[in-house]
Amino acid sequence: MTSRKNRVGGFGVSGLRGATLCALATAMVWSAGAVGFAAPASAEDMRSKQWYLEAMDAEKIWKTATGEGIKVAVIDSGVNPDTPSLKGKVLKGLDATDAAGEATDDYTGHGTTMAELIAGSGEGGGLHGLAPGAEIMPMRIVAKGFKPKKVNEASIATAIRAAADSDAHIISMSIGSEFRDDVEHEAIKYAQSKGKLLIAAAGNSGDEDNKPSYPAKYPEVVGVTAASPEGEVDDYSHHGALVDLAAPGSDIPKWCDATFTRYCDGSDGTSAATAIASASAALIWSAHPEWTANQVLRVMFESAGAGKDGNKKTLSNYYGHGVVRPGAHINRGLGKPGDANISPLTNKPTGSASSPASSQPSAPASSQAPEGKPGADAAVAGSSTKTEDDSQLGLAIGGAAAVVVLAGVVFAVVRKRRSA
Repeated sequence: MTSRKNRVGGFGVSGLRGATLCALATAMVWSAGAVGFAAPASAEDMRSKQWYLEAMDAEKIWKTATGEGIKVAVIDSGVNPDTPSLKGKVLKGLDATDAAGEATDDYTGHGTTMAELIAGSGEGGGLHGLAPGAEIMPMRIVAKGFKPKKVNEASIATAIRAAADSDAHIISMSIGSEFRDDVEHEAIKYAQSKGKLLIAAAGNSGDEDNKPSYPAKYPEVVGVTAASPEGEVDDYSHHGALVDLAAPGSDIPKWCDATFTRYCDGSDGTSAATAIASASAALIWSAHPEWTANQVLRVMFESAGAGKDGNKKTLSNYYGHGVVRPGAHINRGLGKPGDANISPLTNKPTGSASSPASSQPSAPASSQAPEGKPGADAAVAGSSTKTEDDSQLGLAIGGAAAVVVLAGVVFAVVRKRRSA
């Protein structure tokens, strides 16, 4: 197991692991025969610190698909469109907070980090997105770090409905709360009916109370846990029936704060994993623009790299279907799209077989938060500490040259989904 330090709540802080150790572990676990990464060209060169790009053989994927033509709605703290890595990539979005500001006013830096992990160009030594051809639609919500007192406490539901009524393909939510919200869930179901693929952070208190995290817990949402360079799902990640996929989420660089003056190294959390899973979906969807969200997700499940978890007939409580491997499909053809209108999450019709669906906008969500839900304190999935996985699942990366070191199998079964 690998221990991780400096755990905090909210958006989190950077970890203290060095780039050299990270590169060594990556070379050992994620790709056979690799010798590690070159040292960063400068302190501002983030590409060399994004260990998973090499591990996933991103350069080979980009020869076929970059996410071009795919729009990702990022429901978060806002997105700064003026960072070098996001220039020209940020579309008109929505400020759902009902406070002074715009969707492009990021009040913590968290949303901008997520956007760069998805679609960043890497210009100026910034973060390089896994789907650099994708575009970002910012949806600013109320979360930890937001100062105004008068806000829309149903900002998440408002943002989801707005994204559902837009031409976004994917709704990426690196957020989480232990409170179930009927208004929010109705917005989720509406977005699914409009053909959107909804992806959310599983949460970061798996080594504490492991309470279910929403929106990841809703049956219509893909819950994502965080994997480390060592090939393990870290023990801070929530585990259980809400887990559908794992993605790289540990030792990921991020913007330190809303001043956007520097990046911090080694942030851990299911936030980054969610962004990288969303980028993986964008890559697959851009390779098959005629597919529906159901077909994209089914291929993500079937091409994911996973290993034994005690019972082969069930999914892993830590990895779900496994670790995202867009290259396994794009480069090697693993995974079949299947029925366009049947959700691989629930095995039920979703009500839409278009890609992405578009119809008349729905009625706006109520601005009154349900009783017991502190809307203004909704957490954005952030940092965590240790590494642990008692199932010891191996990770397989999609590139012909990337071979998993640990033995593993790829499986895809219909999950006995959690009830709403």
